Amino acid sequence: MDERNQVLTLYLWIRQEWTDAYLQWDPDAYGGLDAIRIPSSLVWRPDIVLYNKADTQPPASASTNVVVRHDGAVRWDAPAITRSSCRVDVSAFPFDAQRCGLTFGSWTHGGHQLDVRPRGTAASLADFVENVEWRVLGMPARRRVLTYGCCSEPYPDVTFTLLLRRRAAAYVCNLLLPCVLISLLAPLAFHLPADSGEKVSLGVTVLLALTVFQLLLAESMPPAESVPLIGKYYMATMTMVTFSTALTILIMNLHYCGPSARPVPAWARALLLGHLARGLCVRERGEPCGQPRPPEPVPSPQPPAGPPAGPCHEPHCLCRQEALLHHVATIASTFRSHRAAQRRHEDWKRLARVMDRFFLGIFFFMALVMSLLVLVQAL
Repeated sequence: MDERNQVLTLYLWIRQEWTDAYLQWDPDAYGGLDAIRIPSSLVWRPDIVLYNKADTQPPASASTNVVVRHDGAVRWDAPAITRSSCRVDVSAFPFDAQRCGLTFGSWTHGGHQLDVRPRGTAASLADFVENVEWRVLGMPARRRVLTYGCCSEPYPDVTFTLLLRRRAAAYVCNLLLPCVLISLLAPLAFHLPADSGEKVSLGVTVLLALTVFQLLLAESMPPAESVPLIGKYYMATMTMVTFSTALTILIMNLHYCGPSARPVPAWARALLLGHLARGLCVRERGEPCGQPRPPEPVPSPQPPAGPPAGPCHEPHCLCRQEALLHHVATIASTFRSHRAAQRRHEDWKRLARVMDRFFLGIFFFMALVMSLLVLVQAL
């Protein structure tokens, strides 16, 4: 089966039987001879050809002998290599089944001159040689009588339909299973620490690997409107990896929000850092799961405190050193502002971890469901 060009090549033994009234004799008159074998070129032969032939070479007649019986029955067994056109439907690849028809009929004789009938309901597969890629389910025969536009008389023909089912084990191991493993690896980018610097690299590497498999699949499939099942799986997985990489970039921007960033909005603090973090068990070190730390109020910078009111009778009292007190208050205010900025930075990092954990579960579930939907077709 050449799927790219939609051509089926078969090695056949074609048996044709007919009755010739001019080839009869009395066996008693010839010493009991009831059958002879002579070259097929010495007798009349029906011009039976393959209608859906896909070979550019002209048909060549086999030079085998024919068996002629005393009652005029002629049997002609001839080996043949046929190349026929076959419409390949790859929508369910690699779990597809194909139906390829071989139509035999007379080329010049109409139905009033020559009738064509199958010997049985199906072709014999007793001597069939197993194929490594396809499993043959049967080859039923059907007789038709058609009237073409060129001629008024009917033309009978016999169509043998070869029923094929693909052996999908090789494609599952070489094309499908690696893609399933890669698709399950893609969501793990959300589990990588942001400080490692490999989150985006993992997503891009997975996307490139899927592109290579997609190109390998496109080279073996015929160009058709229907997309193969494994091709749909590749496109869905590549779309998922693309969205996961874009979300990873967004989460990294949240992770690297500096101390100058504004505080986390109140709705995000209540919904994401509160309920979602508790549900996903995202906690700080030493914090029990399910009990997030209470939000600490952000201290506002206070102006330097002035000298205390009231008289001071000691000559060396610290309250008289106004410059020193002003510097100490400035240092304390700067330290409080720095701690508030660090706390804001930690809140953004924690928000990024919550979103990482959330999207890890969603994308891993999506990859698992898509993989199971494709693998269940093999059962």
